[in-house]
Amino acid sequence: MPRFIIRRLLIAVPLLIVASILTFALTTAMGDPLGEWKTLRPRTPAEVATEYHRIGWDKSATERYVGWAEGFVTGDWKTTVTPGSGDVQVRPEIVRALGVTLKLVVLAEVLSLLIGMAVGALGAVKQYSLFDYAATGTAFFMFSMPLFCVAVILKFGGIQLNNWLESIGLSRWIITAGPPQAGFSGGLGQLLFSYSGAYILPVLSLIAIQFALFSRFQRASMLDALNADYVRTARAKGLSSARVVIRHALRNGLIPVITVFALDLSVLIGGAIITETVFGWRGMGLLIVDSINKKEPWMVQGWMMVTATVIIVGNLIADVVYAYLDPRIRLG
Repeated sequence: MPRFIIRRLLIAVPLLIVASILTFALTTAMGDPLGEWKTLRPRTPAEVATEYHRIGWDKSATERYVGWAEGFVTGDWKTTVTPGSGDVQVRPEIVRALGVTLKLVVLAEVLSLLIGMAVGALGAVKQYSLFDYAATGTAFFMFSMPLFCVAVILKFGGIQLNNWLESIGLSRWIITAGPPQAGFSGGLGQLLFSYSGAYILPVLSLIAIQFALFSRFQRASMLDALNADYVRTARAKGLSSARVVIRHALRNGLIPVITVFALDLSVLIGGAIITETVFGWRGMGLLIVDSINKKEPWMVQGWMMVTATVIIVGNLIADVVYAYLDPRIRLG
């Protein structure tokens, strides 16, 4: 196993280098980061030269890339370039946004995976039963629902629930404008009340869509596993149905689902834009939208490199899980 992990890490290094070059090329193609600033009012050549020197745009593209790459490795991710923005440090801002998104996405993905695996596996074991038909119908219905539609419906329901709670003399529970950046305060009961009210709607909106994906993959892979020769052999040996399903079919049926989970989690970390917008979470999704609109090259490059790193690490973890579930992978 250690050799297997080392091989995957060695593959990840050139991938990150290629990702950094592509990232730099894409952010350079966004255009002049001071273009809008120069059009607000007439600028003297000296003012323009000073600002370009401040943000390092008076250097060649190669010099800018090398300087940024060296700084990224050593922890200096530069600052925002928009004049008057206060030179916001890129790294702390991305770390803050990543923390916000991770709190939301990881919880939703883990719950979606567990629910989807359980529903998909049970649907495969009880194929064509009433439960299987109900699970399949629910999954296809959720597939057809756009995420923003689910989020808006849940938010409306949360507002109505708050109004009803107030009407009977209780405190409003659901938080629809995102948690405060400083977090919540109070005793354990108050913290549970506040955090559950902030998380429940965005997590449910993500679970509603992701559960359908995981359940369908789990059902399909479980059906293949249940019809495999090794499962028939296990049954012929007299093993109990529970042991055959859990120890043999389910373990091998997890591999496709783990693939989807690793890729989906990586994508959601950078792309939960709709959920963050509807429920007011200032995470990675809104950060990249604001940075592109403002043409903040260092922020965009830092965001894309962090996202690329998360995707590569996610795939590495998935490879390790594959190797654990199926020893043939690490021995191949």
